[in-house]
Amino acid sequence: MTHPLDLATQLTPRGDGLFEGRTSPDYWNMMGPFGGTTAATLLRAALEAPARLGDPVALTVNFCAPIAEGIFEIELIEARTNRSTQHWMIVMRQGEAIVATASAVFAARREGFEHQPATLPVLPPAESLKPMRTEGRNAWLQRYEFRFAEGEIRFEPKADGTPGSAYSSLYIRDLPERELDFIALAGLSDTFLVRIFQVLGTLLPAGTVSLTTYFHTDAAGLAAQGTKPLIGVADARVFRKGYFEQTAELWGMDGTLLATSVQTVYYKA
Repeated sequence: MTHPLDLATQLTPRGDGLFEGRTSPDYWNMMGPFGGTTAATLLRAALEAPARLGDPVALTVNFCAPIAEGIFEIELIEARTNRSTQHWMIVMRQGEAIVATASAVFAARREGFEHQPATLPVLPPAESLKPMRTEGRNAWLQRYEFRFAEGEIRFEPKADGTPGSAYSSLYIRDLPERELDFIALAGLSDTFLVRIFQVLGTLLPAGTVSLTTYFHTDAAGLAAQGTKPLIGVADARVFRKGYFEQTAELWGMDGTLLATSVQTVYYKA
C-alpha cells in the first residue's frame, strides 16, 4: 500500500458499513480530486467488503457536488445478493453533504462461450511515441504516462472555427508503474480528458456528471497484464444543450478488451 494510488484510495473501516478516507494531493484536478480516483475509492469500499461476491462487472459513479480537500466518509450498503450477482449502493459524504453516489454490480464469473467481435486498435509501437509532457499540469496527470498515437489535446482552436475530432488513441499506464487490478482500471477509465477541450481546442467550464465503467474480465485476467501499458481509445458522439456523451475502451497488449466506459459531461460553451 505504498503506491500513490493505493494511498489515495485507502479507507479505514468505522463499522456498520462505514469507511473514512482522505483526498490526496497526488491526484488533484482543477477544482477537486481526479474523478477516476473517486471512482476507484468507491469501488475499493465494495472490493474490501467481507461479504463480497466475485469480481466487479459494472460501476456507475454520479458526481453530485465538488469534493473538498480533506476527510470524507463512505457508506456501503449491500442492496441484494443473488446466486451469481451482487448489488451494492455506495454513498460518499463530507459533513452532512452527499458529494458522490455509486452503484456496483459484482458477479461470480463462470467459464463458457466467449466471443470478442471488437478488434484491437492498431497503433505504432509504444516506444516510438513520446510521452506527453505533464510537468506543471494538474497533479493527477503526472500520475499517468500518456503516449498518444492520435488525438493529443492541443489548445489551439482551428482557424476557421470548425470543431476538431473527438477521437484519441494512446498507450497509458500508472506512474509509478503498478500491477493492474480493478482499482487501477477504475481510475484509468476516467483518464481520457473531456472531449470538448479537444473538439474546441480550448479550456472551458466542464465536468463529468456520471461515469459508468464495464469490466470485461476477472481479477486473474487483470493480473496477467502486469505493469504493461494499456491501449486506450476515446471518442464522443454528440454535443448538445450543455452535455455530451464520451465513450472509451481499454485494451490489454494481448488484444483483450478489459473495460469500456461511458460518461455524461456538462459543459458551458
